[in-house]
Order: sequence, then C-alpha cells, then structure tokens
Amino acid sequence: MKNVLLIVTLSTLMTGCADYLRRTDPPAAVAAPVVAVAAASAGEEVEPALAAPVMESLADPLPDVPLSKDLLFKIMSAEIAFQRGEWQAAYVTLYGAAQQTRDPRLARRATEMAITVKRNEEAVAAIRLWRELAPHDEEATQFLLGFVVLGDELDSALPLFAERLASASPASRGFMMLQIQRMLSRARDKAAAFDLLEKLVTPYDVSAEAHIALAQAAYNKRDGARALEEAHAALKLKPGSELAALTLAQVLPDKEQAAARLSTFLQAHPTSRVVRMAHARLQIEQKHFAQARAEFETLLSQLPEDLASLFALGVISSQNDDLVAADKYLRRYMAVLDAHPDDEQDPTQALLLLAQIAEERKDAATALDWLARIENGPAYLGVQLRRAQLMAQQGDIDAGLALLNELKPDSPHEQVQLLLASAQLLRDAQRVPEAMSVMQEAYLRFPDDPDLLYDYAMLAEKAEKYEQMETLLRKLMVLAPENQHAYNALGYSLAERNTRLPEALALIEKALTITPNDPFILDSLGWVHYRMGNLNEAEATLRRAHGLRPDVEIAVHLGEVLWIKGLKDDAQKLWHDANAKDPQNGTLKNTLTRLQVRL
Repeated sequence: MKNVLLIVTLSTLMTGCADYLRRTDPPAAVAAPVVAVAAASAGEEVEPALAAPVMESLADPLPDVPLSKDLLFKIMSAEIAFQRGEWQAAYVTLYGAAQQTRDPRLARRATEMAITVKRNEEAVAAIRLWRELAPHDEEATQFLLGFVVLGDELDSALPLFAERLASASPASRGFMMLQIQRMLSRARDKAAAFDLLEKLVTPYDVSAEAHIALAQAAYNKRDGARALEEAHAALKLKPGSELAALTLAQVLPDKEQAAARLSTFLQAHPTSRVVRMAHARLQIEQKHFAQARAEFETLLSQLPEDLASLFALGVISSQNDDLVAADKYLRRYMAVLDAHPDDEQDPTQALLLLAQIAEERKDAATALDWLARIENGPAYLGVQLRRAQLMAQQGDIDAGLALLNELKPDSPHEQVQLLLASAQLLRDAQRVPEAMSVMQEAYLRFPDDPDLLYDYAMLAEKAEKYEQMETLLRKLMVLAPENQHAYNALGYSLAERNTRLPEALALIEKALTITPNDPFILDSLGWVHYRMGNLNEAEATLRRAHGLRPDVEIAVHLGEVLWIKGLKDDAQKLWHDANAKDPQNGTLKNTLTRLQVRL
C-alpha cells in the first residue's frame, strides 16, 4: 500500500538530539520561560530554553515600605487601567512606583504588562529595573537573558552567562553550556553568537559538552568544517556520549556516512535507544526501509510496548504492502494506548491507516469502526466524509447523508466540501436530480468557488444539461484561468459528443500547456484526434498517456483506436486487462457494446 493516508512523520536527526537534551536535563534544574516569553512578546514561536544553574538561590531583601493609601491607589488604578486596555498608563504608573519604592515586585508586574502587550523596549527597561532591585532573582535574570539574546545585545549577555557558568556545579555545567547554546541559537547574528559561546566555553574545553555546544553553534552558522572538528573532539573526549554521537551524525554532510557512524556507535553501545531511534529515522530518510524496520524491531524487543516503535513499524509495513504486519503493529499500538492513555499521543494517524488497511481488504464495516474512534481535530471533517462514503458503498446512502447533515462546519471551504460530498453520494447512487438540487443550492451560496463550479459542471454533463455545463466551465476559466481541468473537461465533452472538434482540440491543447504531462489530458487529446480521424496521432498520444498511467479508461480509448486500425489482437489484450482491473467500468462496457465485441 504505497499511498497511505498519512505517512509517519520522518523526524530529523535534530529530533533525536532534542529528545536527548530533554531526557538528560539535570533533575535539579528549574525550567524557566526565558526565550519563550521574550520571543512570544516579539511574536515568534519558540520552545522554553535555559535552565537555572544548580546553585544556592540568595534571597534579596524587600524594602521596608508601608502600603500607604497613595501607593495602594497607584497599584489599583494601574490594574484597572490595564484591564481597560490602557496599558501605557498602567505601565508608567507601576514603573514609577517601583523606582520610588525600590520594590522589585512592582517592577516585575510592570514587566508582565509590557510583555503581555508585546512592548519589548518597555519590557527590557522594566526587567533591568527588576534585576537592579533584586540582583539575585533568578527569574529576572532569565527574562533579561532572553530579551538581550533576541535583541542581539550579546555584549550585555556575556557577563551574565559567564557568571552562571562559573556559579554552576561541575555536575551541571555541561548541561548549562548546551542550554546556553540553545538560547544563543535564537540570536539573529549567528557569527556573533558563536563568538560569544566560544568565549564562554573555552575555560571548560576539557568537557565534551563544550565541544558539542560549539559543534551545534557552528552547524547553525553553516560552518561545516568547524562543526565536524568540534564534534570529533567531543566524541574523542567522551566516546560513549550519545549526544556526541548524534551531533557528529547531524553535522556530517553525507547521510550514508552519518548512518554508518551511528551504526558503529550502536555496536559498542547496543542498548542506546536514543541513538538507535535516530539511526532508524535516518534510514527512513534515506528510504532504506528494511534497515529501518530492523532497528525499530530491535527497539520493540527492548521495550515491547513502545508506542513510537509500534507506530513506525506499522507505517513501514504498510509502505511495503505488508498489510498483515501493518495491521498487527497498529492494533498493538492502539491496544497499548487504550490500556495506558496518554494525552500527548494522538492516535488519529494510526486509526486512519487501520481504516485504509480495512478498505484495502474490502472490509468496510471494520474501516467504519476505526474511523468512528477519531475525535475532533484537523482530520475530523475528512474522516466524517469518508465515513459517509463507506456507508453509501454498503448500500445505506441515507445513513451517509444523515451523517453529513449532522455536521456543522464553520468555514466556507468546509461548508463547500460538505455540500460536494452530499451531491457525490447522490450522484453515485444514480439519484441525479437530487444531486442537482444540492448543487444548485450550493451554487447559490458559493457562486465563485472553483471546486464547486467544476463538480456542478460535471454533474450537469451527467444530467445531459450541456449548455449549463459549458456555462459553468466558462465561468471557471474566467475565475481560474490556470485551471487545466476546466479546459480539459469541456474539450473532452465536445470530443465525446463528436461536436465542435476544432474548438475541442484548442481547449485540450490549452489544458496541456498548463500541465504538459498529465496522462488524462493526453487521453483527451488522443480522443479528439481519434474523433477527427487522425488515427496515427491518436494512437501515439494515447500510448504516451497509457505509458504514463495505465488507467482503465485510457486503455479503453487506446483499444478502440487500435481496433479501428485493424490491430484487433492488441485491442482485445488491452480490454482484457482493463476488464480484469475494473469489470464494472461504464466506458469499457459501452465501448464493447458499441463495437459489438465479446471478450
């Protein structure tokens, strides 16, 4: 099953590194929203970064300032103003009160207000005041570091980082260097950030983590040679370091060589799950699915209920058309998840894949059961549309329509999708007048939607309302002049009806200029040449189309051309193959009846 609904996300090697950092952060570290909050204030998306060093926290004494009526009034009026959206008055009031009272709590509140309204300059001013009033406040230092890094004020960051490294315990200093590198990776000036990091870690260059940090930073600034040099140095200092092995594999430009390095590391350290996972993912990126499968099977043997391994093996098996194995692994994935619910695990992709496997086996009932388990999310509407189609295929079209009628999509695009799906169910059930009523209502609501115009036109053709079909397609050509389907559909319809053939040829050739190698447009071109009596041109074009895609209808058209040319054995072979693929195909049946051919 090559075209699975959703392929497993092929995580890059960096995912392995990030997983390692999260897994190995020192237990005593206290996570703080350094870059995350600062970047959010700047409208950027980031992850939390720097952890506090493992050291004693010194409490800063609070000023002995009585809560006078005047001070209370300032605080209350600032809060009320902020709630009303008057952030500037609120900020100025609290910032001034902090300066007057020397109370860091007021400076902190002014900081929060500035960050909330994304005023970076005011936020930095308040943070600096906060830290001046509470020099040992870890949170103030964290915020200041975040803002100076994002603002590329790296000279200001140097003494702060240096102090933190010097104050960190030897056991946590390596992690601190790695986390500083992660924070500095957010700086816009990558070269300056690297220079700063190099100054910071040079006193500790006997540590493998120092070289790993430099390797990552060099890689970020696209200095491959330096990144390789530092990664090799790290692995030499600590040959058993998983992170050093992952970093070297990451910075190697040749992915085959990177995979070989990870394989060598695994020979010496076979129980390293994080490296084996990275190796497996790298094999997937290189499309070495057999090797990736072997690695995930090893991971699963070490941890039989590992969800990541079960899911990956399910997807790899489906890619290799091993539906039995795919079904087995994905069912185990769902069973483990049912037994041990995990809010961080979204089973949607596994359920979609299980449903598709069931469909491949012609087991619509099981497919419906899997799809029914999918809850609200990005795929929800598409899942419900597929459920309705399966219900209709089982003969219960009214149940499918009822399911669609229960859905209440918000966006216009989703509303159009829903209407098109309802019309398609009715069309497939040969309830064409009802389908036309649905499409007419949809057209009144969304007269300029390209998908709706095209589907409505195709339905009008099926209802033999050719003028209406042409009007709709002509409108689509105006709204979307690069929509090749509009030109092709009208051209093919004219050719099929054997009318206005020169115009049909021009329309199809126009479609072909937009997508030159589309096999279905080539099929239309061959068919119009056949109608015009250009049999050699028709045969050559249809052979090209069939070579690009051996579709049943293309084969039927090519067979007819060959039959008329007297190549009846070749024609019958094509039709036999087409009949084996799709014995109920209407075009095939009509062609054989019209030509009075028995297979």
